[in-house]
Amino acid sequence: MTSALDAQRPTTLDLGSARALSCRECGHQIPLAAEFACAECFGPLEVSYEFGKITRADIEAGPKSIWRYRGLLPVPADVDTHPNTEPGMTRLVKADRLGAALGIKNLWVKDDTGNPTHSFKDRVVAVALAAARQLGFSVLACPSTGNLANAVAAAAARAGWDSVVLIPSSLERAKILTTAVYDGALIAVDGNYDDVNRLATELAAEHEDWAFVNVNVRPYYAEGSKTLGYEVAEQLGWRLPGQVVIPVASGSQLTKVDKAFREFGELGLVEATPYRIFGAQATGCSPVSTAYKAGSDVIRPVKPDTIARSLAIGAPADGPYVLDSVRRTNGAVEDVTDEEVVEGIRLLARTEGIFAETAGGVTVATAKKLVENGKLDPDAETVLLITGDGLKTLDAVEDKIGPLATVPPSAAAVREALSRR
Repeated sequence: MTSALDAQRPTTLDLGSARALSCRECGHQIPLAAEFACAECFGPLEVSYEFGKITRADIEAGPKSIWRYRGLLPVPADVDTHPNTEPGMTRLVKADRLGAALGIKNLWVKDDTGNPTHSFKDRVVAVALAAARQLGFSVLACPSTGNLANAVAAAAARAGWDSVVLIPSSLERAKILTTAVYDGALIAVDGNYDDVNRLATELAAEHEDWAFVNVNVRPYYAEGSKTLGYEVAEQLGWRLPGQVVIPVASGSQLTKVDKAFREFGELGLVEATPYRIFGAQATGCSPVSTAYKAGSDVIRPVKPDTIARSLAIGAPADGPYVLDSVRRTNGAVEDVTDEEVVEGIRLLARTEGIFAETAGGVTVATAKKLVENGKLDPDAETVLLITGDGLKTLDAVEDKIGPLATVPPSAAAVREALSRR
């Protein structure tokens, strides 16, 4: 039976080079639509393309945002004429001091804290919003561990849409405030992220005009993470790094960076040189790392217990595909304790002047551990993805850092304090 909203949806879609949704398990294809699961086998759907000729010059002539890659994304050609947050083209930092501390000779940090709401989630939400417009939705929504909440609320405000954001009630205060400020509907749920995600799936079925970016429009949303891979390759002078370390929550980001590297190679935009992909998790929520170390293909759900709340997804949807990527590229998945996470945050800050949230601490600490256990090649060109700003997770470090001393207003007192350092 056709719903009232179905009758209002556009009969033809302009989603650029996107041509169909394909099941990642059985390969069954369906026309582009607001679907996320295969009707044949219930496997996840992803976007399939028919790319035209795309050159480096085409990309370099584009805007200084993710829309320079519009020809590789499920968005219309005029996507940048519609209100959006225009994320992307964040800096790639040569991290020599951090590299020396970690024992990596040629290290780069992809610093995605410079996006509009200070995390990589602005990328995926921008693509989801562009697709949602084409698919006939009118409300932007999500379940979130924090960064996505910020990005959805901001993008909806910029577009003039209503937003509905569901978060665990235990979320960091900073992330709650930086979502609520956009004045959308923010709802805290008693439960962890997996509880919130199940609720969102139920609500998505009830509200046909709500585009839950990581549920019913997830195939399009996920493609936004490819832009991290595209930018790294372009900023390295149109070549692929030898190694990349990526934090793992749902796992989608890692698999899409892998997809981006392969697409650039297949299109001749870079030489298709070998690369290795490494996943990083917090020990308190490490189902993918556990499966990798056990040599298993099965991701067993866990109850998260870690300060790295943005990675605290106990049943990661893309976990099996993370295993595929790291094994195919001869990489690995590793996990680190909360204490190591905090030290990773502090190490990045004191060596490179970049203040990362807890996910960034996971990435840095995991890189350190991978070097120490011989899995990461210290001589290979390596990129660490830092995906969120430390101002969002101040509680992780607030009892570990502070003033050197509190002194009276005199030079002698300052000298005395410095002498005790």
